[in-house]
Amino acid sequence: MLCCWKGEIIVNQARLLSASLVHRERVTDDLVIIKIRPDIPIRFKPGQYCTVGYKGVERAYSIVSAPHEYELELFVEILPQSEGVLTPLLATLDLGSQLTLRPRCKGIFTLDRKYSSHLMISTVTGIAPYISILRDYFYLGKTGDEFHVLQGSSYMDEFVYNREMANIVSDNLGSVFYVPTVSRPNEARNISWNGSIGRVNNIVEGYIEDMKLNPQSTLLYTCGHPGMINSVKETARSNGFNVKEERFWKD
Repeated sequence: MLCCWKGEIIVNQARLLSASLVHRERVTDDLVIIKIRPDIPIRFKPGQYCTVGYKGVERAYSIVSAPHEYELELFVEILPQSEGVLTPLLATLDLGSQLTLRPRCKGIFTLDRKYSSHLMISTVTGIAPYISILRDYFYLGKTGDEFHVLQGSSYMDEFVYNREMANIVSDNLGSVFYVPTVSRPNEARNISWNGSIGRVNNIVEGYIEDMKLNPQSTLLYTCGHPGMINSVKETARSNGFNVKEERFWKD
């Protein structure tokens, strides 16, 4: 499964739904929150992705919003125009611009209820499907599961959903745990950082030991950079854990 597809895809416009770009918040030079309002409601499961298009070019993006929210919220990384087509456009199109949506959202990176404990590991924008899952879970008043969310980034200002995560943790003490970690603690952008340091894949094994997680009740989810995913999978499988993965490619 890919969150951001490589290459351009030209599509049959007759099969697509219409949507409007209604919100854009640039939170760092290259990270943006975008909201899209479909003309008709779109059904999806938390953790799935939607396929957005503009003038015949499409990309698939993991959904941040939960199914009860009408607008589709996306958390995207903006790369130079030479490295992507649609994503840089979404950062510059006027609000109100008309986009297209595939009528069906897809993906199997969803919550597995066969497990009662969920260790969710991400890099930067890889937090998106976890936010969707958590919003939905607690909106519906579900109980009985334990969530451990580890998020890695280079800089502390890339933890865009840290306040929301802090609120979820405080509202569900003992059920939700959140550990953001920066890999470049000595750089100026991180001067006030006093949290965990190191690449997220390097803290997974210690976290498992500290929290006494076991492979019988805990499933590992990995979302983000392929290098992180490969490293986490090696650690997880050497300790007997099953892994779900969602790879993010540069767009």
